Amino acid sequence: MLEGKKILLGVTGGIASYKACDLTSKLVQAGAEVKVMMTKSAQEFVQPLTFQALSRNPVYVDTFTEPNPEKIAHIDLADWADICLIAPATANVMAKLANGLADDMVTTTVLATLAPVYIAPTMNINMYNHPAVQENMQKLDTFGYQLLDSTAGYLACGWIGKGRMAEPVDIINVLQARFAQKEPFWSGKKVLITVGPTREPIDPVRYFSNYSSGKMGFALAEAAVEKGAEVVLVTGPTHLEPPAGVTIKQVNSAEEMFQQVTEQFQSAEVTIKAAAVADYHPTITYSQKHKKKQDQWMVELEPTKDILMKLGSTKTADQLLIGFAAESERVAEYAKGKLKKKNLDLIVANDISAEGAGFDGDTNIISIFDRKGGEQSFPLASKKQAANHILETIKSFALEHPANDR
Repeated sequence: MLEGKKILLGVTGGIASYKACDLTSKLVQAGAEVKVMMTKSAQEFVQPLTFQALSRNPVYVDTFTEPNPEKIAHIDLADWADICLIAPATANVMAKLANGLADDMVTTTVLATLAPVYIAPTMNINMYNHPAVQENMQKLDTFGYQLLDSTAGYLACGWIGKGRMAEPVDIINVLQARFAQKEPFWSGKKVLITVGPTREPIDPVRYFSNYSSGKMGFALAEAAVEKGAEVVLVTGPTHLEPPAGVTIKQVNSAEEMFQQVTEQFQSAEVTIKAAAVADYHPTITYSQKHKKKQDQWMVELEPTKDILMKLGSTKTADQLLIGFAAESERVAEYAKGKLKKKNLDLIVANDISAEGAGFDGDTNIISIFDRKGGEQSFPLASKKQAANHILETIKSFALEHPANDR
């Protein structure tokens, strides 16, 4: 939801300035255009060049530096922004803003902007609890500024307590929620999504798995939540941060995924099976580590339960079931065969051998086939963009083919 949004980030002089670097990077990765302005104290912690490299825009540090004679820099920035974000925000800068003081680039610009202002405080716990600071934060709240509350933990000064700047991912979730547009079709719908690989144990230290990262499924979950859906995410082991607003069901093996999915499926209106579930698991699982020997070790495998086949055989006309086909050859043929065999409504196919469409990448190239013979192909796109293509195609299919026409 941040793609194309203009985020004006004010960085002030706290130790949490290093977090602002991560925040800038994540905002850019989310598709936002970011411009950074810094106080003099902030430059004692991080050089402007760092933010210039991360944002790919000039950094603003001096109210009296006017590179374009046709514009007044701080007014131009104030008018440019969709969102003004101060992170980290020190007690000093909050005091200035609460009292209308404007003596540097950050405070002058914030006072001039009509954009929504978000403030992420950071300071020592005793400073945070001081009546003057609390009064200033309350005053800023009356201005309509939104405070992104500090979290508790180990502080740089050695104290333990409240005062840590909100994490960049949490700040981004708040900004995304502001721009999220709920769609009537998705609003309130229960959407069940499976993601990631499974691990099929051989012994306590070994397992069979695959290259799935879960990125496509997590992008689908994030996009569905933004559209207003109630998302249940059944996820195998991944290293990804769960999207905000989803219900997480963690599993490891194909059997665990089968149990969790079949439990959730009955109440789901839309089910998207994006997980790369193992097709086989070891016939024998050892309770102790299997010791290395000089001869060969033959591991016998047997098929796992076919989750998608089970769902296809039990789904009702009111439910939409979407599968994935990750193929390395004859992609359309195999995908259409799977669509029919497993009684799916739609199937998303991709050629994992194509550049930009592999398991662990951040992009994908997809084609979508439906049970009524419809086909759509999409060019290389980020997985978030691909997720939105998939959800839009699901919505279009459902509206064109109501339950009695499937």
